[in-house]
Amino acid sequence: MLILDGKIASAAIKERLKKEVEIITGSGKRPPHLAAILVGNNGASETYVASKVKQCAEIGFVSTLIRLEETVSEEILLKHIHDLNTNDSVDGILVQLPLPKHITEQKVIEAIHPAKDVDGFHPVSAGKLVQGLPTFIPATPYGIMLMLEHYNVETKGKNAVVIGRSNIVGRPMSILLSSNIKYGNCTVTICHSHTYNLDELCSKADIVVAALGRPEFVKAHMVKEGAIVIDVGITRVEDASAKKGFRIKGDVDYAAVAPKTSAITPVPGGVGLMTIAGLLKNTLQAYRQSH
Repeated sequence: MLILDGKIASAAIKERLKKEVEIITGSGKRPPHLAAILVGNNGASETYVASKVKQCAEIGFVSTLIRLEETVSEEILLKHIHDLNTNDSVDGILVQLPLPKHITEQKVIEAIHPAKDVDGFHPVSAGKLVQGLPTFIPATPYGIMLMLEHYNVETKGKNAVVIGRSNIVGRPMSILLSSNIKYGNCTVTICHSHTYNLDELCSKADIVVAALGRPEFVKAHMVKEGAIVIDVGITRVEDASAKKGFRIKGDVDYAAVAPKTSAITPVPGGVGLMTIAGLLKNTLQAYRQSH
């Protein structure tokens, strides 16, 4: 069994990015600049954004964090996005999701200029991905593809099941795995809450991508011997015995499933770290396109 360690893979990617930034700054140019907007004080969002800011600094990116109150109006949030869109020193913009209920997420996503859409959520980015055109790939699916590349995981001709159909992970993941690219060329089935024979479909899959947000949903009987399992789930589960009062659980029952697999991602320490690597690569891409 191969553990697809996100710490190792992301470190290798960040090292390459750091060297590219050194070349850029060494030639007298400014480094890439990522701007993040955080609304409210959601604990998980705070953690994610802090990690993104820290890793920007590690590779030499400039980062800006704009903090807004939970009660901020949609109009003011959109004004901040407009200001970042028109700021030539900012290459990439991300608005940390989820947002408060009084703000329309889709309107916010569409407000970000496609040239700075390093999260890859804008309809323009999504449309280009579907058509196989160069674009910003949503960071989590991009990170997964980078992980497959780092560990040289063979995917050609394999049957893949993606559990989850969100625009952030499930749908773009299914497109990438089915695309005619080096770590694609799979036959892909998308499963969701209305899939009747989910257990059966999973048990026949060579690759299982679990992205539904339900802790330890994928059990051992749902995975065949030698399968490759990618666990996208990151859920805080209350646990009084834990130091922080909670534990991070993935969508896969790791202890039971791992022994059956040929390769598997751990949680934490797997896809989450690769998501940030994907975001950083998108930011460098945005910088290069604007220069």
